[in-house]
Amino acid sequence: MSKAGSRILNSVRAARAFARGDSGGGFVVHVPDNVDVRGIRADLGLSQEAFAKRFGFSLAAVRDWEQQRRTPEQAARVLLLVIAQDPSAVDRALAAAQVT
Repeated sequence: MSKAGSRILNSVRAARAFARGDSGGGFVVHVPDNVDVRGIRADLGLSQEAFAKRFGFSLAAVRDWEQQRRTPEQAARVLLLVIAQDPSAVDRALAAAQVT
């Protein structure tokens, strides 16, 4: 097998192992340093208070993020990106957590 073929095959094997949860190494997720919190909230048509309540943020944090007094922590940036792409996914996850 060619060198390129070997590398591709090894990459596929690593990806399969990662997808199965067998391997935590080799893949790095890039989380942007900046997230447009105001833009995400505006796209949803929510006030700061409604946005904070709906997604479990403190109102003070949302205000600080939007006024750039604070930057959301990495986990909050990930959640904000999910909200931007599919807010209903977060709604479903939070609703499922309520049913215990």
